[in-house]
Amino acid sequence: MITVSMEYRGGHIAAFTITGHAGQAAPGRDIYCAGVSAIAQTAVLGLAKHLATVPQLQIIEGENALMECILPDDLSSDDQYKAQLILSTMEAGLLSLEEAYPGYVKVRIRR
Repeated sequence: MITVSMEYRGGHIAAFTITGHAGQAAPGRDIYCAGVSAIAQTAVLGLAKHLATVPQLQIIEGENALMECILPDDLSSDDQYKAQLILSTMEAGLLSLEEAYPGYVKVRIRR
């Protein structure tokens, strides 16, 4: 199971963590892992491209897979706005995957 944790602070998405594997197919052939990875990596690329300060990012591949992205606390209001557009779009995509494939993807929202 792929677990996505979206952490909110002050009404804004402040961080997300993705752990696990769907286990639907062999590594490199798992469409659920590929879908989650594509959505998350696109969001991270968007944050890196559009924010003045790059978020903290940690990626661990393999059996104990992990992707963690933490926004800086001192984002300008403009950067905070951009980050929320990007991350809320990511959240919508991941929630859509969870709805379609509940046995493979779980999204937890912590407010």
